[in-house]
Amino acid sequence: MSKRLSPQLQHITEDACCETHLEPIQLFCDVDQITLCSKCFQSEEHKHHTVCGIQEAAENYRKLFQEILNTSREKLEAAKSILTDEQERMAMIQEEEQNFKKMIESEYSMRLRLLDEECELNLQRQQECTSDLNLREGLLNQVIQLATELEEMFQEMLQRLSHVGRENMKKLKESEARVSEQICSLQKLTTELEKKCGEDALVLLKNAKYSLERSKSLLLERLEPAHIIDLSLCHIRGFSSMFRVLQRHLTLDPETAHPCLALSEDLRTVKLRHGQQDGADDPGRLDFSAMVLAAESFTSGRHYWEVDVEKATRWQVGIFHGSADTKGSTARASGEKVLLTGSVMGTEWTLWVFPPLKRLFLKKKLDTVGVFLDYEHGQISFYNVTETSLIYSFSHCTFQGALRPVFSLCIPNGDTSPDSLTISPQHGPSCDATVSP
Repeated sequence: MSKRLSPQLQHITEDACCETHLEPIQLFCDVDQITLCSKCFQSEEHKHHTVCGIQEAAENYRKLFQEILNTSREKLEAAKSILTDEQERMAMIQEEEQNFKKMIESEYSMRLRLLDEECELNLQRQQECTSDLNLREGLLNQVIQLATELEEMFQEMLQRLSHVGRENMKKLKESEARVSEQICSLQKLTTELEKKCGEDALVLLKNAKYSLERSKSLLLERLEPAHIIDLSLCHIRGFSSMFRVLQRHLTLDPETAHPCLALSEDLRTVKLRHGQQDGADDPGRLDFSAMVLAAESFTSGRHYWEVDVEKATRWQVGIFHGSADTKGSTARASGEKVLLTGSVMGTEWTLWVFPPLKRLFLKKKLDTVGVFLDYEHGQISFYNVTETSLIYSFSHCTFQGALRPVFSLCIPNGDTSPDSLTISPQHGPSCDATVSP
């Protein structure tokens, strides 16, 4: 009878003979993975098996091994790329954690300043109405309590940030170790397959199906980067009631509007003009050149305004520094703007801040954006008004000259866009002698 190839057949020649029938080995049974002579093939054992010539079987398996080798090489390069990305992300999240920590500290300092200012404002109002010392003492105690709560809230945020940072780093290190192990396995597999593809027919067929299945199983192992929590999801909650006091009445400046923009009569709403929408040459590029500035400008102080973005799918809001002498020529230098950009692509909602360009993550679509500017302290903050949370804050900026609010819509490519932005109406300051963080 036929005999399975043994380890001693590593250097067997093509004219090898069957040890049972002493006939030349010419055939290969794919089911039993053994070589056969003509008499072995006539036996009942292999009557219903798939049998073909040695050379034909070897070439079939050689093609399969070559395909797996190509896949192995591709997956090896992909694994190396993932490893590089994971190592870069480890350095990046450390930097992001430090930046986010500074943003939390800056927001806390700003909230504390506004709390003190609100306290002084309410004390002045109270003195105008009554000289009751008990009310004054009660108000001061309330401020102290709120300041303590504010500090505790921000300390909790810093602790949560530190915890998320540690968890992210742990996941990335585990991913680095796992991908490094996969790279070693793929390198070993690639070497084995390269050797296998160059072997003679009988040697190649030795344990061919087992080698093929083992190679496939190694390639089925998933290669994916670590899933980490984006730090922008660690929202800074809360809203200073002083924003209502600092909220400015803004109107749009028609002289700075891009030709494809139409402004409402009250100069608070901007939308795309029908029939003048020449999109970008590259369909994949978002063209935000359709900009308009506010008529008001700021050279000092603290200011707050809100923008309704619910009816826009692609928009920008922020501040602009520079001249806008000619209609439609506003804000072309990127260094002259600080922007928050919102974009809806299908069901995906994305936010970006600039400069530098950075992607942020939000679970829900924004309806209203709040913008706070502290000129002297060099701070610009963007808020989710509906959720009363900070989106992103730029601190330690250096301002010179007049700053103007800027609004932009993306020029659509082809189809008409119903997008519009509206400056929210100004809310008057509260007359109640209360303080909130």
